[in-house]
Amino acid sequence: MANLELSTDRALAPFRIAPRFVSRVWGQKDLRPWYDHVAEGEPIGEVWLTGDDCLVETGPHAGKKLSTLFAEAHQLLLGAGAASPESPLLIKVIFAREKLSVQVHPDDELAHKHGQPRGKTECWYALAAEPGAQVACGLKTGVTLEKVEEGIRCGTLEESLHMIDVAAGEMIYVDAGTVHAIWPGSILLETQQNCDLTYRMYDYGRPRELHIEKALESVKFTSDAGIVAARILADRTVLIDTRYFRVERLKIENRRFGRSLPGPGESAPGLAYLFAASGSGLVTGASFAPVELPARGMVAIPAAAPEFTVEDRGGLELIRIAANRAPQLR
Repeated sequence: MANLELSTDRALAPFRIAPRFVSRVWGQKDLRPWYDHVAEGEPIGEVWLTGDDCLVETGPHAGKKLSTLFAEAHQLLLGAGAASPESPLLIKVIFAREKLSVQVHPDDELAHKHGQPRGKTECWYALAAEPGAQVACGLKTGVTLEKVEEGIRCGTLEESLHMIDVAAGEMIYVDAGTVHAIWPGSILLETQQNCDLTYRMYDYGRPRELHIEKALESVKFTSDAGIVAARILADRTVLIDTRYFRVERLKIENRRFGRSLPGPGESAPGLAYLFAASGSGLVTGASFAPVELPARGMVAIPAAAPEFTVEDRGGLELIRIAANRAPQLR
């Protein structure tokens, strides 16, 4: 295996990541117009944009799995001193035709207790929402663990869920330990810790495994979950900024956007991703071949990326997702 960490000042150019279409029983067969993809078999519920098995699509490392590139060049991707050779974030687009299970994710400490590398805190940016679209985010005030157990047993758990109306352009935070569920009617850009650990509490009779004991252990009755107020700055709107990730909507002025890493509030350059929520763009630089950014496409901007510019090719809504360096628990 080639080692790309021979020089800490070596550049690693921006590159596009190929989406990976993941089947889910609650998903959709036809993802058009969001993606030119119609499922032949099981419906597609998630489009993974930065998963470990996603493939690098452009540049000299085209064809490699993202996990392989992180193993070879994690400091070039994440920045000098990066503690882990693993990708820190998993970013997806969620397409729900039916209700997802009512579920909860463990935090880092509980995940470690059960032999997992990390927990799962996430957020949802609403790319689109139909009138009346909702998600469940937390439990109603006064709900007890006994009430949750009764709801699981009797099929009445929905009665204990705190529901939130979803509107396009809003950000919803779901920290680990928050009981939650996604209902049909919205298309969500999900940013999460790179962990697919989910404890299902209730699944509407589907023949899938439940994880009731671990779920009940994970539940937190108070959390910071909910709609996040956007913070408007001169050149961007900060949609959310947590210990694990920062999500921003960037302004493209005069149809061009120059490199701005680190962003406001970040102490040092790190890994970022550029997602075209709508429209398309082109990432260019003097030292690398242009990289197309199609609608709903994802381009990785390594910490060691050379100077670059993003050009608006028409209607570009650019979302920047940066990996924050959370404290290491072990």
